[in-house]
Amino acid sequence: MTRLWRRLVWAGSLGSAALTAHSLVNMRALRVPDDDPPPVDERVSVLLPVRDEAAHVGRCLASVLEQVGVEDLEVLVLDDGSTDGTADVVRQVAGDDPRVRLLTGTPPPAGWLGKPNACARLAEAASGSVLVFLDADVRLAPHAVAATVDLLRRTGLDLVSPYPRQLARTPAERLVQPLLQWSWLTTLPLRLAESSPRPSLAAANGQLLAVDAATYAKAGGHGAVRGEVLDDIALLRAVKAVGGTGGVVDGSHLATCRMYDGWAAVRDGYSKSLWSAFGSRAGAAATLGGLGVLYVVPAVAALRGSRVGLAGYVAAVAGRYAVAERTGGRSLPDSFAHPASVAVLGWLTARSWRLHDAGALTWKGRVLPGGDG
Repeated sequence: MTRLWRRLVWAGSLGSAALTAHSLVNMRALRVPDDDPPPVDERVSVLLPVRDEAAHVGRCLASVLEQVGVEDLEVLVLDDGSTDGTADVVRQVAGDDPRVRLLTGTPPPAGWLGKPNACARLAEAASGSVLVFLDADVRLAPHAVAATVDLLRRTGLDLVSPYPRQLARTPAERLVQPLLQWSWLTTLPLRLAESSPRPSLAAANGQLLAVDAATYAKAGGHGAVRGEVLDDIALLRAVKAVGGTGGVVDGSHLATCRMYDGWAAVRDGYSKSLWSAFGSRAGAAATLGGLGVLYVVPAVAALRGSRVGLAGYVAAVAGRYAVAERTGGRSLPDSFAHPASVAVLGWLTARSWRLHDAGALTWKGRVLPGGDG
């Protein structure tokens, strides 16, 4: 064993243990919505952009219409050029419910991506003092909207993003999806991140995101993030840039979401956006290199008989296990595969950059930005 390798094993193992300890601190700091929230005394707009979501939108919209504790609720659905009968499903589920309005989207203008454009059009039509953005693959608990709005107002934050419990069923999903919650619970100082204007201290999830309407407008709305693939995180950064506050909170009892179904969907879904997740190519290389040292090197060393590496691997597994237990994910035996999860994340990021540089990124029939390095 060379001196450099020994140093990497020690650094990775110590770092893994430190981050696991940090995740335990974060779990205590994580804000939790009330399971029995008080009635909401203001108008709330639930905004649902959909494109080719006929298989999902019906159950999502039904869960929205079953919300309790929100007397003044409007539900705006924007059909963004669907070709699979999405609008028909919306009409069927909504029936003659006066709370629901179905809007017809238009192609995004130059410089706009599809989802930010759809969200901006929805916000323009909304009349609520709180805007709740929702993805079609989310299923809400009956108290979800009331609890989200209550937490937003009770904490004085301008934006809250209750992270839904992520459903992962196939091996590919179970390998990659748990990294979503694990990443911010392990690395992000949650309470500091809520008020810090630093772009690196921003985490949000557009699957379920609530924002004060006045602050949203002050920040420029989705017009401020019109070209961003990760528009949810970019929107939080825009809110912070005008003095607002916000971040992720516990949404595991409010909503569930199965983002992708199988390896092909996981591969293509992450490939479309991972190139933009770390700020730059150098940022991606540095981040993934660090994750490799922290979570892959100790595991490899453990296989070669290193006790230090084994301790680092156990620390990584313990952190992954604790996060899964806290967020309602699969803890065992999935946690033992954490080094493989990190390695797959590295491969997906490299693939995303390759497709980006080739101008070959697409999503739901639309070309995404690429080729500019």
